[in-house]
Amino acid sequence: MKLHALELPYTKNTIQNICNTTPNKVLLLALTLMFLTIIPLCLNHSQSPLQPPQINSSALRSKEVQTKCDIFSGKWIPYPNGPYYSNLTCSLIIDQQNCMKFGRSDTEFMKWRWKPDECELPLFDAVQFLELVRGKSIAFVGDSVGRNQMHSLLCLLASVSALLFITANFKSWNYADYNFTLAVFWSPFLVKAHDADPEGHSLNSLMSLYLDEVDESWASQIETFDYVIISAGQWFFRPLIYYENNQAVKCHSCNIKNITAVTRYYGYSMAFRTAFQAILRLKDYKGVTFLRTFSPQHFENGDWNKGGNCVRTRPFTNQEMKFDGYLKEMYLTQVEEFRTAEKQARTKGLRFGLLDTTEIMLLRPDGHPNHYGHSRHKNVTVADCVHWCLPGPIDTWNEFLLYMLKTDHQRSVDSKPMKKAP
Repeated sequence: MKLHALELPYTKNTIQNICNTTPNKVLLLALTLMFLTIIPLCLNHSQSPLQPPQINSSALRSKEVQTKCDIFSGKWIPYPNGPYYSNLTCSLIIDQQNCMKFGRSDTEFMKWRWKPDECELPLFDAVQFLELVRGKSIAFVGDSVGRNQMHSLLCLLASVSALLFITANFKSWNYADYNFTLAVFWSPFLVKAHDADPEGHSLNSLMSLYLDEVDESWASQIETFDYVIISAGQWFFRPLIYYENNQAVKCHSCNIKNITAVTRYYGYSMAFRTAFQAILRLKDYKGVTFLRTFSPQHFENGDWNKGGNCVRTRPFTNQEMKFDGYLKEMYLTQVEEFRTAEKQARTKGLRFGLLDTTEIMLLRPDGHPNHYGHSRHKNVTVADCVHWCLPGPIDTWNEFLLYMLKTDHQRSVDSKPMKKAP
């Protein structure tokens, strides 16, 4: 910048004469300092780099919104960076969800991220996750969709720490570097159940549910876990006989005389009630219980067993899909039982949290294996529009989980009494 307005009371010759006389060097120094003092006065719109930053009140307000943000209210937005891993970088993907391995050619379904309305959902940070769960344990309890989320988590953590597979009464993995254990308990109904169809078990065979008896295969094992993620859903659509007090009292789609027919919501409600009460009765359980809400299916062009499929390659917009019908009823049924249990948990000093994924995943008909997942039985004639491809939109569930673990950790820190100064 040119300083044309600057005038000094000394000419160039005067200054040169002063410089040539040694006694006047002190005066020259004074003139130099005066010159440097005048320059800022000429730069009317300049700002010193040493000036302290201004406090931005709006930034503080946005931070407050971030703290109170509802991460489950938002929309799917394009994310060209793609997924965290691939079927080539994660060897832990089971065939049933390994869509790319078995020929799915479109990749756009992997290039979307969930964007909450009021904040940003942080990317999954595997190191941060493992630090939060250092010395702790997480249990997934439920059906194969819960196991689907667990496999997603295994892949998200695979690049950070080696793991050791352990099999005993249940399947578990241990990350020795962090002393962290991850376990999965297969219990699609959460309560005691067994086959009741004289023709044997099949995808739609009759089963008996003992609605007032929890499935001890998981309930007897979780007492020492720090986090328990519980879920159930699709198995309740099959024909079921409901038992209470060891008596067959009701049924769903059973077509048996002298047994009262009820909707699937009755058994669904009772199963979650029994499961939550079993957790609350555990004497030494101090963990955090998460309910991951109902995961929607997306069969089109027919039912699952009548040629239905899921061939879409893009998400629905919020305007294209309504959250209603049986899906909303399933969701509200389990959330009502969750809220009741949550209130009881507070009186015992226990924490319950809601992984509220139902409406979010309703918008992702593109995320299922369809015919690109080979099940254990190699039955590829039935499309899979229930589970989720890996990688895929289900990875978002673990972004939610990390967010909620951080929130829970911060709450624990804030609740601890401050130490008094000595």
